Amino acid sequence: MNNVEAAKGYHLMTGSNPYLLIILLIAGALVFALTPLAIAWIWSRKFSPPKPGATKNAIYECGLESKGDAWIQFKSEYYLYAIMFLIFDVEAVFLLPFAVAFGGLPVGGAIAMMVFVLLLVEGLAWAWQKGVLKWG
Repeated sequence: MNNVEAAKGYHLMTGSNPYLLIILLIAGALVFALTPLAIAWIWSRKFSPPKPGATKNAIYECGLESKGDAWIQFKSEYYLYAIMFLIFDVEAVFLLPFAVAFGGLPVGGAIAMMVFVLLLVEGLAWAWQKGVLKWG
């Protein structure tokens, strides 16, 4: 089968609309994702009827009634530390395969990793200069 015959077969398979295959794939993905949700919803309606009561509606996390407003302000340092941790945690994930395959990499791979590490060092220097790493 040459390329012309393959293209004709593809055209016959998708009809006159070139986006038909994409639409079918999207529809299949939606069916694949929504079918288990629909089955679970039907199952919960049929086999586990609601049984409201004081015990079921009671607080269950720590056993204590909430006091005050649930909206409390956190210090932004918590979020900055979390972001810095994520950045350097992901760095470790990218550096591990590089370290394992270091001997077999071409020069371009080593240069790409050095650029990556230099960008991370630059980010660390920026955070240090801005005082992100100081706990105040």
